[in-house]
Formats: sequence, structure tokens, C-alpha cells
Amino acid sequence: MGHMDELTDVLAAVGPRLRDLRHERGITLAALAETTGISESTLSRLESGGRKPNLELLLPLARAYGVPLDELVGAPQTGDPRVHLRPVTRGGMTYVPLTRRAGGLHAHKLVINPSAGEPTPQTHEGYEWVYVLNGRLRLLLGDRALTLAPGEVAEFDTHVPHWLGPDDDQPVELLIIFGQQGERAHLRARPR
Repeated sequence: MGHMDELTDVLAAVGPRLRDLRHERGITLAALAETTGISESTLSRLESGGRKPNLELLLPLARAYGVPLDELVGAPQTGDPRVHLRPVTRGGMTYVPLTRRAGGLHAHKLVINPSAGEPTPQTHEGYEWVYVLNGRLRLLLGDRALTLAPGEVAEFDTHVPHWLGPDDDQPVELLIIFGQQGERAHLRARPR
């Protein structure tokens, strides 16, 4: 598939995506036209694919919906249209992003495999909230070692050195919520 075909497919997916976003937010075309300064007829043609999206149209729409531009054009591969489930694997951990927005808190599902390495606690800005879904979690926090079972929750200030891993030879699955600094610290080398 050539680069241009790919581009055409991406652009073709923008219309339905914009319509989904608008319906999801319960916004009328009239209200959106007022917010963005784009005429109702242009918006309607944009959603139906009759009008090709361009930056002048997409930027005000991204602002109106409060989503990053790349999310507006990046048609999701599967599932929920609001979220790109693109797992990221880093050193025995697999992160599945459950939220995608600029700034604010980000939620991930995290699966940590048992690894032979020594725990190396790290610190960063912010706050972290962890909920154990499956398996047993070993949490090192400062000079304390805690074990959490499924259904247990921990929240902590991430200025305190911390490390998360399985408590036994089984993987542990968590829901984890952290701010951008936390996301950067955990997914340091994330490819754009």
C-alpha cells in the first residue's frame, strides 16, 4: 500500500470519527458551528466525507472537542473510538493506555512479568494510584515492602522511591493512574 493510499484512508476515517465524537458529546451541528466558526454545511460535509479535512478545519475542531490533533486523525484500530489501545512493552512490563488526552491524569492497564532483575526503586514528580486486578503485587515504597492482593488499592506520592513487581512467579495485572511526569518516567523511551 503506497503512502498516498494510506493518507487517503486516514483522511477518509476522519469524517466518521468527527461524527462519533459529536454524538458522544451530545453536541448539535449548530452548536459546533457556533463554537468553531465553521459553517454547519461545511461541518456536515466534513462528517459525511464530502469535504476533505484540512488543518484550518481540524484545529478548531480539536480545540472544541479538547482532544489532541493526532487523535482526531488517528483512526482507532479497534474497540472504543475514544481510546487507542496501543500496548507499550518496557522491560518486562506491558502498558495498555486506557485514556488519551493532552495533560491531566492517564490511566493504564499494566501487566508486570516476573523478572530476575533486582528491584530498582525510582522517584519522579506526582502521584500514583494502583489497583490490583490479578496476581499479587509487591510494592516497595521507601523502606517499606507491601504485598497487595487483587482488589487492593495503593496510592502514594512518587517523590518517595518506589518499585512495583509480582510478589511470586506469576504476572501481576494492575490498573494504574498517574500524571504526565509519572507516565514519562515509566515509559521513558516511548516512540512517538
